Amino acid sequence: MTEDAPKRENLLLNLLFNIVIPTLILTKFSGETQLGPKLGIVVALSFPIFYGAKDYFRLHKVNFFSALGVFSVLMTGGMSLLEIDPKYIAIKEAAIPAMFGIATLISLKTKYPLVRVFLFNDMVMETEKIHTALEQRGAEQAFDRALLVASGMLAGSFFLSSVLNYILARVILVSQPGTETFNAELGKMTALSFPVIALPAMLVMMAALFYLFRQIKLLTQLDLEDILRNTD
Repeated sequence: MTEDAPKRENLLLNLLFNIVIPTLILTKFSGETQLGPKLGIVVALSFPIFYGAKDYFRLHKVNFFSALGVFSVLMTGGMSLLEIDPKYIAIKEAAIPAMFGIATLISLKTKYPLVRVFLFNDMVMETEKIHTALEQRGAEQAFDRALLVASGMLAGSFFLSSVLNYILARVILVSQPGTETFNAELGKMTALSFPVIALPAMLVMMAALFYLFRQIKLLTQLDLEDILRNTD
């Protein structure tokens, strides 16, 4: 009896709760005649927090990345409500992906490199079948070198996200926190976060994944359908 495949995340709900609804609240409903600047931030940021909580109850376990997203949202909301200088929000926005990049490189010196969490894992690939084929061909060391290159590319995607996060926050967040104008800027930053930050970083990560696919295919002589995990 096989385990049920993990439920796929609803991309539309993800975008609605994490980007679209918070952006609308911050830009259109944070005026003094509506929610007000501070309550507007609380209401807007409650949607991604609710989505993260829903993700926990859906999976019945803590999803590290959802938890990190909730933590980041709480940090942004707290810093905004405390009216901390926007430059520190920019530093916070850059710090989280930068820490992932550093952790990815440091993990290469451990038994559990993060590249195996993000790219070479059982949810994406048939890892046991791949390991068996590598052993039969004596290609383990060559595969370790491929993982090293993929790790560098993965770390690069996080560092790229860090730089873009910082630039976007510094360019957009110029008003005093606690004002309607600042909320509108925060909403604009949220709206631009996907096309300006997530999309380029995702493209770099996809390039790392395709590189890993190609190397596995060359080293194992397995077909692509034998490498990829069948989710049917």
